[in-house]
Amino acid sequence: MPVVTLPDGSQRQFDQAVTVMQVAESIGAGLARAALAGRIDGKLVDTSTLIERDAVLAIVTAKDADGLEIIRHSTAHLLAQAVKSLFPSAQVTIGPVIEDGFYYDFSFERPFTPEDLAAIEKKMQELAGQALAVQRKVLPRDEAAAYFLGLGEKYKAEIIGAIPAGEDVSLYSQGEFTDLCRGPHVPDTGKLKTFKLMKVAGAYWRGDSRNEMLQRIYGTAWADKKDLDAYLHRLEEAERRDHRKIGKVQDLFHTQEEAPGMVFWHPKGWTVWQVVEQHMRGVYRQNGYQEIRCPQILDVSLWKASGHWDNFHDNMFFTASENREYAVKPMNCPGHIQVFKQHLHSYRELPIRFGEFGSCHRNEPSGALHGIMRVRSFTQDDGHIFCTEEQVQGEVAAFIELLRKVYVDFGFTDILYKLSTRPEKRLGSDEVWDKAESALAAALASQDIEYQLQPGEGAFYGPKIECSLRDAIGRVWQCGTIQVDFMMPGRLGAEYVAEDSSRRTPVMLHRAIVGSFERFIGILIEHHAGSLPTWLAPIQAVVANITDRQSEYVSQVAGILEKQGFRVKTDLRNEKIGFKIREHSMQRVPYLLVVGDREMENGTVAVRSQQGTDLGSFPVSEFAARLAREIEAKN
Repeated sequence: MPVVTLPDGSQRQFDQAVTVMQVAESIGAGLARAALAGRIDGKLVDTSTLIERDAVLAIVTAKDADGLEIIRHSTAHLLAQAVKSLFPSAQVTIGPVIEDGFYYDFSFERPFTPEDLAAIEKKMQELAGQALAVQRKVLPRDEAAAYFLGLGEKYKAEIIGAIPAGEDVSLYSQGEFTDLCRGPHVPDTGKLKTFKLMKVAGAYWRGDSRNEMLQRIYGTAWADKKDLDAYLHRLEEAERRDHRKIGKVQDLFHTQEEAPGMVFWHPKGWTVWQVVEQHMRGVYRQNGYQEIRCPQILDVSLWKASGHWDNFHDNMFFTASENREYAVKPMNCPGHIQVFKQHLHSYRELPIRFGEFGSCHRNEPSGALHGIMRVRSFTQDDGHIFCTEEQVQGEVAAFIELLRKVYVDFGFTDILYKLSTRPEKRLGSDEVWDKAESALAAALASQDIEYQLQPGEGAFYGPKIECSLRDAIGRVWQCGTIQVDFMMPGRLGAEYVAEDSSRRTPVMLHRAIVGSFERFIGILIEHHAGSLPTWLAPIQAVVANITDRQSEYVSQVAGILEKQGFRVKTDLRNEKIGFKIREHSMQRVPYLLVVGDREMENGTVAVRSQQGTDLGSFPVSEFAARLAREIEAKN
């Protein structure tokens, strides 16, 4: 007679074993209709799962994050069923959930067309309308492999073949379609009401370019139409804000085939870069960092000693000279340790904080490159703190406080935190990892920060806190990080003299606030939709004349503002003022200063905002003071 404890602490006793769905029905018909799965003692299960002993149970609905993931996973199966129904010769491979949706890879003799996509989506709607029961069964590994081979599904059989011998595998069936999956899934296809297929792309089997090219169909699925419409609106907004389009319109940067994953910065784009860098340089100075600079290439022996050769080799670029092999640095940490080692430091000097705007190169796959967001050559606001074990928690807490302030300056107030713990492939003992993970968790607790735990997602040398920004349209970007490293300083021979005169290895904290400058500037462009705050804008004001009579006065006004440090441009072209206003509005210049005969006579400028608002006429000195206040406030 199992006793089921519900999330509110109430209990229900049953005379015999019951399914998750039967428990939901005992609570109420409404909950039973909404039930998608269950969570028994913390484990997600199907609603058909039998409860034979006392257990803690939560009914999972579309309101839960897990419920939405189950909807998306089940919709991927619905997609595969529809494809097999319309194109029986297609072979199904894998179909995971991804952010905001799902995809499924297929092997098919010809490319899927937009018309095919529309037909597949229509078939999915038809199958969903039939409310086909989704049923789970378990087979021995070899029997399951034989089953799929019998269907001609060689990819499924290959996946099963990688499972250890003697293990059972679970299959899910809906109607005449059966797929390999861990589950759980919705009780029936009628629960899948709101979905849309988005696009078709190419993808290699198992992500290996030596394998067959498959066709990947992307889709999205939501709990209701309102959420789907909101998502599609976000996609439209993301398209409008695309940093690549804005970068071209505003003449900020470009990329080209001769330098894949590397950015050509134009004067205006480089101005934005310099403003970001100088701001971060000021942050360094004000918070006890000493700026340093290290070489771009280092002998591979150093990268072997640091552990990067074994753990990061595939992502590195190499070169050679005079029979010596070098690596182009993918990160800055080994170089910073070399600087630390040049002196024998006392414990009284710690913590020592080094910062570098270090240029790094990583051999990212060409298919992953994306504008300036995902590149092979980038610069980080990289920093390393050398400290004692006792100082770790305080340094991490101070870093988090600093990071919050910097993000506010750039217009971000919604920050998400994740604690990533030891990965399977790592350096060091469990005891050392225990200490490092505990220090990070304690620092987060000291700042009253809620965070998400990411087991197994730490770096190979230590755990880390990841800090992500939520932008103006709700997207999340991981930027800042701080990592505790008990390993690399010792591997590279870093020491300090402790209070008892013994030699000890310092702890090294790897930290970055904005991360890659390239990526962060791309995020800024999209967050602000190209309308950068005045303090960041490459051109803060344009002074434009109405007729040639005001040309000399325009130059005088621009000269006055430039001498005060403002970034100003003149527009003396023989064009109508309406044309000039439209063009500079498209360029998202914060202020347009229009000068006619009256302004020239009065020593004023007529000020228009980027939004097209006429702010009135101001003496030049008064406008300059207004501009200075705005820049100082970083509004």
